[in-house]
Amino acid sequence: MSSAESCGSSLLLALSDDVFSIITCFLSLKDLCNLGLCCRNLYALVDCEKVWLTQCEQVGIVPLQDLIEWRKAVSSYKALCRFLFSVQPLMGIWVHQNPELGNVVYVMPGFVSVVGCRVIPQELGPLGIEDGPILWAPVFEIIGDFDGSTAFFLHGRDKGCNYVYPGLVKPVGRSCNVLLLEIEPRQPKNEGESLLHSKSFVHCPDQELSKNICRSNSGLSRSQRVFGQGETLVPFRRLAFSDRRKLLDVVTSQIRLKVPDGAIGPLFPQLRDDEENFQKDMVLLSERRSMLLQMCKLGEGHMDLKASSQLPCDRTQLQLNEFRKSLDRTSDCHNTINEDAGHRQSPRKKSLGRYFKDSLNQILGKSISFNGNSKNSSSSSENKYASLPEFLSSGDTIGLSLHASTVKLSSYRAWPNMHDSRFAIYKLPLRIPTADQEYAGLWGGTFGWPPGKPTKDKPGKALFFLLLSYEECQGQQHLIATKILEGTHYVLHPNGSAMFIVNIDEPSTDPFPWDTDVDSLNVNIKHALKGEGIANGYGFRYPGSKPGSLFVFQDGHLAFIWKESRAVLTLQRINLQELLRKGERVPALPPIANFSYLTKSFSNVFAEFANTSTTWASAREEQSDALGENYR
Repeated sequence: MSSAESCGSSLLLALSDDVFSIITCFLSLKDLCNLGLCCRNLYALVDCEKVWLTQCEQVGIVPLQDLIEWRKAVSSYKALCRFLFSVQPLMGIWVHQNPELGNVVYVMPGFVSVVGCRVIPQELGPLGIEDGPILWAPVFEIIGDFDGSTAFFLHGRDKGCNYVYPGLVKPVGRSCNVLLLEIEPRQPKNEGESLLHSKSFVHCPDQELSKNICRSNSGLSRSQRVFGQGETLVPFRRLAFSDRRKLLDVVTSQIRLKVPDGAIGPLFPQLRDDEENFQKDMVLLSERRSMLLQMCKLGEGHMDLKASSQLPCDRTQLQLNEFRKSLDRTSDCHNTINEDAGHRQSPRKKSLGRYFKDSLNQILGKSISFNGNSKNSSSSSENKYASLPEFLSSGDTIGLSLHASTVKLSSYRAWPNMHDSRFAIYKLPLRIPTADQEYAGLWGGTFGWPPGKPTKDKPGKALFFLLLSYEECQGQQHLIATKILEGTHYVLHPNGSAMFIVNIDEPSTDPFPWDTDVDSLNVNIKHALKGEGIANGYGFRYPGSKPGSLFVFQDGHLAFIWKESRAVLTLQRINLQELLRKGERVPALPPIANFSYLTKSFSNVFAEFANTSTTWASAREEQSDALGENYR
């Protein structure tokens, strides 16, 4: 009896590749890999390029025509599927609560890569949202290698030069909601399993591929699995904030790679409305990707903690004693961001009390290290954090890593409550509109009527991004418009503010104040809902509200009008990926602040670093009339 008959696969083997690939659309990657384990004939059938092309389409990151272009840069569609599956949970909107104007990072496809782009708080000119260039800056990239493995590059700028900071991507959980920038101890590749690139699951059997897919749901990193039978690695999060910041400062300063002129090109192609320019972009993107991967392989992107004087100095490795000296010099040589004052200052400028406090902490820290295990101490503060020597002893090298974690987050009015001292950004769930939640999703807008029309005294209007979501409260369905970006010069309300809340089941009888729109056409109102809009009340963190109405136009646009002041916020649904493809790139921040700007600030810190030809409005004592009256 043949192997095909013994496992009952003869019917499947009789199907053509095209028909079989259609059937596999209804299988998960895990099921598809398990199917290939049944017999050799099924393994050969599952290994077909058409089957894996179908799986790449199922992941849904890029359309078919782009997949064909991406395939030219990898070994197979299976390799491409490996990369797409590993980065798919990262796609979407990530935010941080500081600065208060907005810290929006959108992860979108590049070329065999995904790119994290920060939307810069800005004002819009006469072209409006769809046709005006959206300013953005690169934050990080994850590039797929020839075998489908990943390479991470943090972007940053220092002293007028652009740098990339190579690192590793930890296994990404399917439900990750926090993205952390960390330093991780590593073991040399000749001892056990390598941290990330040890095995290619492109050329391995389907059994190994299935294990890799299942493994992505685990909360443990591979380095932790290496030590599964021995000593557990000290997690980066267990270090004190000052130690974490020092490590990030020192490691990024040592592993950085200056971006050559040939790699300053586009990070993603323009829209396909001009095929000739699109193909030119693809050539530039392919050359740039190859250059960055080669730089990463030559640079290694890690620092050796062993005292070996024979390591080449151009491989971004440090001896252990040199590394410790670098840590000691960090507080003297690096300007850091003062989290309390909200501005950049040199750590040398300390008050006497601050100096005494730091000295006391240093003495206490030394006494703990001399006494041995800090667990024997009765002080709760000593038990709270792990020591830096303990962390460094976990491996022979250390390097930068991107950790997509799943944590339990509380939220208030659709905005997650964030940790103040973690170098992290948080994912916002972007709901797909449904019949009963038709307004869910990302909207962009400005204050004033007609929408987006500038005046002589107000040449630009502040751009707002709002995330609309639904929440049930006391048996009633509410629509909440959460502000995630504000384009004014100085913020009036913090990130996560509910700009308005509308009761879906309560219609409004208020008339719309205007008869025509920007094109002098009659305004057609579909229906109106009663709600409340943000206003001054109990202070910056706890604003009050005033009554208003949400008007829904026939063309799908929205307008919320405050009843008393007649201030109007007009909104339209936006495709952020398309806006960024048509946008204008500006320089990045310094690397660590570029990933997560932890300093509280009420002004536009991003415009301070982003030197661009775009004209920014000067500081104003008052906001636009429509916006200002609303808050009085």
